[in-house]
Amino acid sequence: MEMVGEERENQYETSHYKSSLISDPWKPCRRTRAVVKECLLKLSCCLGAVCGMHWYGYAALGIVMAFISFFMDLSVTKLLRAHQWLYVNLEGNNVLQFFCWTLYPACLCAVGSLFSQNISPFSTGSGIPEVRTMLVGIQMSHYLSLTNMFTKFLGLICTLAAGSTVFLGKVGPFVHLSTMVGEYLSNLCSLVQNTKKVKPQVIQKDKAAKEMMVVSAAVGVAGCFGAPISGVLFSVEVMCSHFAVKHYGPCFLAAACGALTFCLFTVWSGDEETLQPLFKTNFPAALPFYPLEILLFASLGLLCGAVSCCYLFCHRWMLQFTKTKEVFIKMLTTEKCLYSGLVVFLLASVTFPHSAGQYMASQYTMKQLLTSLLDSSSWSSHIHNTSVPLEPDTLSEWNSSGRPVYLSLVFFLFMKMWMLVLACTLPVPAGYFMPVFVYGAVLGRLHGELAAYLFSGGGMSFNPGGYALAGAAAFSGAVTHTMSPALLAIELTGQFAHALPVLLSTLLANAVSRSGQRPSFYDAISISKKLPHLPSMKKVYPQLPLVEIGQFLGSKQIQLQKTAGLEEIQHVVNSSSDTQYPVVDTHESQIFLGFVHRSELLIFLSGCETETVEKHLDDICCIHPSSVLLSPHSTVQETYRLLSLAGEHTLFVTDRGRLVGTITWTEMKRIFEAFTSET
Repeated sequence: MEMVGEERENQYETSHYKSSLISDPWKPCRRTRAVVKECLLKLSCCLGAVCGMHWYGYAALGIVMAFISFFMDLSVTKLLRAHQWLYVNLEGNNVLQFFCWTLYPACLCAVGSLFSQNISPFSTGSGIPEVRTMLVGIQMSHYLSLTNMFTKFLGLICTLAAGSTVFLGKVGPFVHLSTMVGEYLSNLCSLVQNTKKVKPQVIQKDKAAKEMMVVSAAVGVAGCFGAPISGVLFSVEVMCSHFAVKHYGPCFLAAACGALTFCLFTVWSGDEETLQPLFKTNFPAALPFYPLEILLFASLGLLCGAVSCCYLFCHRWMLQFTKTKEVFIKMLTTEKCLYSGLVVFLLASVTFPHSAGQYMASQYTMKQLLTSLLDSSSWSSHIHNTSVPLEPDTLSEWNSSGRPVYLSLVFFLFMKMWMLVLACTLPVPAGYFMPVFVYGAVLGRLHGELAAYLFSGGGMSFNPGGYALAGAAAFSGAVTHTMSPALLAIELTGQFAHALPVLLSTLLANAVSRSGQRPSFYDAISISKKLPHLPSMKKVYPQLPLVEIGQFLGSKQIQLQKTAGLEEIQHVVNSSSDTQYPVVDTHESQIFLGFVHRSELLIFLSGCETETVEKHLDDICCIHPSSVLLSPHSTVQETYRLLSLAGEHTLFVTDRGRLVGTITWTEMKRIFEAFTSET
């Protein structure tokens, strides 16, 4: 009987929607809309019987982002091959080759900047600091718009097609793109799930959107490298200061679907024969490393930590420099296209293969650079002994000048340090994780080659590729203050035998980099953009979490008394656009009773226009009790955590039951900006 009743109820709801749509003469395509509504209702009933609609959205997000990643890689590969073909066909004319080498990436980056300047100015940079800010509850809808997604996608293709000349990646922008796609999929799932309801539940919709945003961070990394586990760990470390346990299931589902689809696309395209790691290695399986090499891996971790401190200092100095010099401010505001073209032309001139580029393997792409650095054979032993087997073309670019390979590695580290810092100022969509990952691999390769040369007489055969793997994880982990690069390095290569030394190097590098309250790479960007993110602010102002929130409360506040009439409510609605308003017993007592929603006040005002009897606030509107209250002695850190954990947009501050103020995300942002300007 219950099943029959449910079927009749569904039939009634379907016919109700269908008849209401057909009878409304103002809606176009009434019959088609009714049919679509009916189909969505039946689809939600069938799929909802298995699991919630948002679980299908998580799987769809992983598949869609894998397709976007593969299509992007395919487009970038075509553009890079076109550049290489044009450069090779100009062999014999150094002048034409120089202009081909420099103008091609300069024009591509100029076009990418032109997109951001004229279509969407929010598409530049990584996007990870902004996504972190949105995850704690601050609304930044312009960063999730369809226009911004289109601009970010095209601009990122232009940046990646510039090649290793610009030396930028795609991880950060791809996480941002994943967040945008996840936002639309979340809205679609909510639409299908709420077809049986007259009014959608706004609170549940907001929670589902936030959960989809958390999942999107994991999918972004999994879609780039086919590494689902490190993608989830990355979202925990970088994206969320408060990661809920319930997010693990959706994150792993979406990341696994994305990684599997990405690997299958690679197989179907003919690049690989079966599913395998993105970067194939030839490390010896019998004896991956000697026990005494643990000390060398530890020293590599300390070295990577020290070099990361130097890099982070240069990056922060460059961010401050570009925001204080009028020339940079003007160019980065109104002349983005010209600035990008000039900077990329300078970087390309330095990397020209017939000049300084011959000493830093400038003709290799990012993937070719990492593949060559992970080679297990010792380059120094190959130079002195040609009988040592070596993969073809592995050493050709690093030793093309005829000089020792050590000098090429040192020159690469010195030049790419300032070039990468300069490239981070480009107003184009760009990722900054993969460049520091490759930079760490070069640092580890140099360390491994020196160890192989110094201890070659002891009967020990060193594997410099293992040190390159550990260096990549250690340096990128130190720059971002995370441990996920250690797992990412293992997933990318499949070298689980090196898990212990890689983890040790990453831990020591993080210990050195985190000393002295130094902000990470993404924290420095958040501080520079004055984004309200507490973990970033604690690095520049350690006393901030201990500051009481009461000293930031303003003297004037908008409030209603429970007996408020039409005039008082009209004045409050016109003077403020807040979504919630506090209600007190009387303005004299200031006893806090609860809050009312703005939507309820608007309904109250519209109803009063048609009625002659004057009514008060407590006669019609529901006064909602507040589940979370703050004290004036609560700290900034406690307030921030309550705003982010509770998902509230407004918190009320009371002292012995009396209302003394309100705290919103806007106020929290103003507090952080005040401390940023002081430091």
